Parts: sequence; C-alpha cells; structure tokens
Amino acid sequence: MIEPSGAEGMDGIDGMDGTTEDGVTSGSAERRDSPATPHTLSITVTGLDRPGVTGALLSALADVGAEVLDIQQVVVHGHLTLALVLRPGAHAEQLRDAAAVAAHRLGLSLGVVTGTGDNARPRHGRAAVVVLGAPLGADAVSLVTSRIAEHGANIDRIRRLSRYPVTTVEFDISGADVPTLRTELTRAAATVGIDIAVAPGGLARRGRRLVVLDVDSTLIQQEVIELLAAHSGREAEVAEVTARAMAGELDFEESLRARVATLAGLPASVLEQVRAEVVLTPGARTLVRTLKRLGFTVGLVSGGFIEIVGALAEDLGIDHVRANRLEIENGRLTGRVVGDVVDRAGKALALRAFAEQEQLPLSRTVAIGDGANDLDMLAIAGLGVAFNAKPLVRERAQTSVNVPYLDSVLYLLGISREEIEEADLDDGTPTLAPSVDHRDH
Repeated sequence: MIEPSGAEGMDGIDGMDGTTEDGVTSGSAERRDSPATPHTLSITVTGLDRPGVTGALLSALADVGAEVLDIQQVVVHGHLTLALVLRPGAHAEQLRDAAAVAAHRLGLSLGVVTGTGDNARPRHGRAAVVVLGAPLGADAVSLVTSRIAEHGANIDRIRRLSRYPVTTVEFDISGADVPTLRTELTRAAATVGIDIAVAPGGLARRGRRLVVLDVDSTLIQQEVIELLAAHSGREAEVAEVTARAMAGELDFEESLRARVATLAGLPASVLEQVRAEVVLTPGARTLVRTLKRLGFTVGLVSGGFIEIVGALAEDLGIDHVRANRLEIENGRLTGRVVGDVVDRAGKALALRAFAEQEQLPLSRTVAIGDGANDLDMLAIAGLGVAFNAKPLVRERAQTSVNVPYLDSVLYLLGISREEIEEADLDDGTPTLAPSVDHRDH
C-alpha cells in the first residue's frame, strides 16, 4: 500500500526519476537515464472507495497491455488513492485513453504523468518515527515533519497505528542519521506535549525481540513495598522514601534496606494479601499477550520482591524474572532481604543475562521503566522507554510514553491497534478497552 507522505509526495510517484507533466525528463541528480531507458506512465486515480474499483481499472488497462512496475494504494476515511507505474511499450496513448474512460465510469479523478525509468532507489538511513498524542494536534505533526525535512531526511510513507486511546502515526523515513534525528525530534516533541520514538528502520524493525519491564508503577499501578508497609502502619513513611529513591535523590539499595526494615515482624501471610491487592496497569495484559503472539520473549526485573513478582510472572506467562527476596524466619518477615539487592546496576545486568540466554544482541531488546533505578537498563537496551516516568528518567531515556496505557508501547514497535484486535478476534480473546485491561489482578 502507498501512504501519503506530506510535502514529499507519494512513494512511487514523486519518487520517479526524470518525470514531468509534459513528458520531458528532468534528469535526476541521483542518476541519469540513458537514451535506451524505457518510458514509463504513472497513473493516479482518487475518489470514493468501494469494492471493485482497483479491479475495474486494471481490467481496462489489461485490455491494452502494459508491464506493471509499481502499484500502491491507500484508503483514508473512505477516500481512495491508487497509483500505478507502467512500462507502456508502444501503447502509451491507448493506456491514457483506457484509464480516462475507466476513471470516468468509476467517478474517479485521474492524473497521468510520463517519465523514464523506475522509481529511484531508496536512500540509506532508514528510520521509523512514531508519534503519539492524546490528542495529536496539527501543530505537533507540522513540527515533526518540518524537523525531519530540516534534518535532510525524506518521508516515504505515513500510516496511522491507532486512533484510541491515543492517536499514533508512524513515519517511514530515509536519509536519516538515526541518533541525531532522535535527539532533534525528542527536543521538538517536548515543546508540544507529544511522545515520540525514533528507531532504525528496515530489517532492524522486524524479527524477534526481548522486552523487559520494570514492575512497580510500570507493569502494576502500585509500589509493592508501600502495600506491605500499609500492613505495618508505616505506609506514609515508606512512600516518602520510595518517591525520593525513584527520583534519584537517594541510593536505591540503602533506601530499600531501610524500607524493608519497617516490615520486621509482619506475618508471612501478609504476602498473600498483598498479591490480591496488586492491580495491573491498563494495557498490561494486552501488551504481554501480543508480544507472546509475535514470538517475543518477555522478562520482568524488579527492585521489589519475588514473592509478589513471581506470581505475576506466572499469571502472565512471563519468560524471565529477577527480583529481591524477603527473608522469612518462623513465619514472619525479618526486615531484611536475602542475597544481593536488585538495584540500578542489577537491572541492567539482568537484561544482559536475559538477552544472552535468548541469544539476542542488546540491539534487539526493549526496556520499559519509570524510576531512576531503571536508567542503566534503559540506556543499554536497543529501545529504552520511560513509561509515565519521573522527570530525570524522561530526560535521559531514548523515548517516553506519558499516557497511562502500557500497550501503547506496541505502537512504538510498529504494531497497529487493528492488528492487535484482529489477533484477539481470531483466537477468541475478548478485546478489552485499555481502561479496563487491568481488571484481573
């Protein structure tokens, strides 16, 4: 399918070498066609879409005869744009006439352009730019497309990935320096309140990946240590320390040990109660379910506790888990953790270990988190996503998502809402609105 590409024009049409309205070749700066290069005919029809339009037009052209070099189509809100690039041989005029008659009968507008040669080779530096907004304003889209042009890159295709609960649009880019473009667009996005992700395109966009998530305030809506502290009557004290640690104001390990100490004496049975209190983030089940359908590997790495995280992982079908373990003696919490603490460095080590086990390079990993102790993990991943994160984390992460729906991360990977819902329909999974996707604890 072709997708409209803004001022840069339509792939396969404006990209055709040496094409002019009157049939005079312009001599592309990228390549010049030899006198022996065959002429081409570019036919574009637009109008209201309905079944049979494409077949009727091609049938009319087939009666004349021509070689199809390119054919692309897009339908936006019931409006069709169909474009063909043909090698007409000696039948250019007959093809023009046949296209005109067919378009008239179908009630479509017609454009015909002559030229020479096939489409220009796509430039190197392919990238995928994904923009999320709720809402997504025209000013934001204008800013993004302008920055892409100023960078010297070209928009080859545009497609919408979702219309709810956020509007998401993906730009297929060529001629980009991905790290530089990412920096430029991230700064621009911050000024208009949208989320944006820039990643290498082409084959780098495809294939199996490892996706690793933080748990507290990412996969779930709460902080488990605070749920536990509520049973000891010290929730407010612990919440204040947690907030400072996640903002990067306190050393994580030191703060964790101090918070766990407040749990000393609680019966171990409190863990079962807290498991029942945990609430998934909206979209969490959809995210994991969709990733697993794609054959991706999913891991959880948490500064929380395996006694809670392990149950979540089993429920969701998670492949890898790493978290801290609480010490229990005589049926009660001692206020200490067992073994090394999973801190900021520990999370990055876990991601590396999971990737090695899956025989995947770090470039094929995605890390998602919200706190300062996630920064190392986000930094080494192929794509680091700050999810409703603290300001420090948003500033340093490759990209951020600031809507409360965890399955929005799927759009950053190029997966559309329609594809997600079609997969649910095919296997009989009830499709949940993101706002209720956390209904099961």
